[in-house]
Amino acid sequence: MNSINKTARLAGTLYLLLLPLGILGLILVQTNLIVQGDAAATASNILASESLFRVSIVSALMVQVVNIFVVLTLYQVLKPVNKNMASLMVIFILLGAPIAMLSEASRFAVLPLLSNTEYLAVFTPEQLQALAYFFLDLHENGIQVASIFWGLWLFPMGYLVYKSGFLPKILGILLIIGCFGYLADFFIVALFPALNVTVSQFTFIGEIALPLWLVIKGVNVEQWNKLASASA
Repeated sequence: MNSINKTARLAGTLYLLLLPLGILGLILVQTNLIVQGDAAATASNILASESLFRVSIVSALMVQVVNIFVVLTLYQVLKPVNKNMASLMVIFILLGAPIAMLSEASRFAVLPLLSNTEYLAVFTPEQLQALAYFFLDLHENGIQVASIFWGLWLFPMGYLVYKSGFLPKILGILLIIGCFGYLADFFIVALFPALNVTVSQFTFIGEIALPLWLVIKGVNVEQWNKLASASA
């Protein structure tokens, strides 16, 4: 009885850990260091806060590592509902993680471009700043591609939560809404970049509500045991 709730609370705790890691890795640099359309100002900000820039890269990589543990732990909680859907949830995260991690290579490339590296002396400072800004744009595009899978994994997870009987149905509905928020963000950026709208900032509630529920309440153990016995 205690075992599954320990697993559920571990999943919730790891899921909540993604919030500070994500803010540090994916948001702080974007909002505080990058000046839209101004390569010189962006370069100056990064050089003035190089430690923050480096920490944000490490944090963004940690997001993906932790996310893999999150989905594997959630798989143990949700697989009695439907193993195929639980496996699909895992597959989507395992597809998105390497894309997001490889995207961080673009940010690593920014630092030597701005650090007076000897073999880059053939370029002018303005050219190097422009190249650095290009790599930052490339990173953002990679994150947008990864966000497809950050959205898609929420659909099978939301379905499993909704059908489970050992977690509130509303959590499943909120997760599915979150799925379409991420997908909307991708299509807006890809097809209508001038709109400058981020839908997921309004549809992420399920990703906060579920881990909080898991940490505070856990699952209905009796219902979970019934499903686990039926699927054994």
